[in-house]
Amino acid sequence: MPASAAEYAETNVSLTTTGTLAGTLAMPAKPDTAVLLIAGSGPTNRDGNSTIPGVQPNTLKLLAQELAARGIATLRTDKRGIGESAAAMTSEADLTVQTYVGDAKAWAADVKRRAGVRCVWLLGHSEGVLIAELAAQDNPSICGLILISGGGRTLGAIIRAQVEANPANPPEIRKQVSDILASLEAGRAVADVPPLLLSLFRPSVQPYLISEVSLDPAAILARQKIPVLILQGDNDLQVSVADSRLLAAARPDARLVILPGVNHMLKPAPADRAGNFATYADPALPLAPGIVDTIAAFIGDKNR
Repeated sequence: MPASAAEYAETNVSLTTTGTLAGTLAMPAKPDTAVLLIAGSGPTNRDGNSTIPGVQPNTLKLLAQELAARGIATLRTDKRGIGESAAAMTSEADLTVQTYVGDAKAWAADVKRRAGVRCVWLLGHSEGVLIAELAAQDNPSICGLILISGGGRTLGAIIRAQVEANPANPPEIRKQVSDILASLEAGRAVADVPPLLLSLFRPSVQPYLISEVSLDPAAILARQKIPVLILQGDNDLQVSVADSRLLAAARPDARLVILPGVNHMLKPAPADRAGNFATYADPALPLAPGIVDTIAAFIGDKNR
């Protein structure tokens, strides 16, 4: 927390689009600006926690509250189909990446109105980086982008790399994953998914994967002109420093900050898999020092 933290109030808010979405607004008395936080992949709620056991890092809650303590209004939301936004998803098979992009645009307009600011920053974490980039396209209500722990390659390339990097995956699993991804990249659903891979490639999630798997976040970012801050931990085992450099290369005027000893969830973490992933389960573990100060300073500088 900053030495002289601003007071802020947290309020549960809702937004009706195709269904009702829910989130938490952290509002200082006189906000300098506003930030919409966009969660990463999977069943992730407004605080950055998952229904998957062992994934309770509180990353988005910590970011939102610490930014609010610096005078910046923040909105963090339950993803469609999760938490208090659960009823807004009628079927997983109906979701595409554009569903989440539409939700982000609607929430950005909502927090802009609530905070009374001229524009809103989009902070995307992990897959939320791609959602933020897409939501910012041709959108004059967006001030800039804060891109955290995000891929600089297509989702297909990232999944292949993650599977290859895990020594527990035998060669036949690696080939099956690559073959399935090739079909999805070609726009073809896969009917016969091996049981071990159903959690990743179940039929109901394949329409979503088809909509996203070939999108190139670096190419999308290159077409945008708004300010960009890229943050990447060098002990991130899900995406790499090389990904952040691909994003930065697409926008040479962006600010790239590599965070030493920091993992995917923005926590101090060792490089070994067991120790690194153990931090995901500890909601009380604070963010690595300096991260929120870096974000707040970047926003403050660009808002001048």
